[in-house]
Amino acid sequence: MTNPMFQQYGFDRNNFMQSLQQLKSQGGDPNAMIQSLLNSGKVTQAQYNNAVQKAQQIQQMFSPSVRR
Repeated sequence: MTNPMFQQYGFDRNNFMQSLQQLKSQGGDPNAMIQSLLNSGKVTQAQYNNAVQKAQQIQQMFSPSVRR
C-alpha cells in the first residue's frame, strides 16, 4: 500500500533523499501541509498517529541514551 503522504508530495520510494530535498525546497509550513492532508481526508488520524509513533521510535534510536 502506498503512503498517501508520499503520493501527495510526489515522493519516490526508490530515491527518498532526492524526494525529501525537493519537498524541502518547496518551502512552506510542514505542520500546515499535514493539517491539510488530515482535513482533506487523504490521511486519517490513525495513519497520522501511527506515523508520529514510528517517527518517535526512530528518533529514540538516534538519541544518545541518558546514563546514570
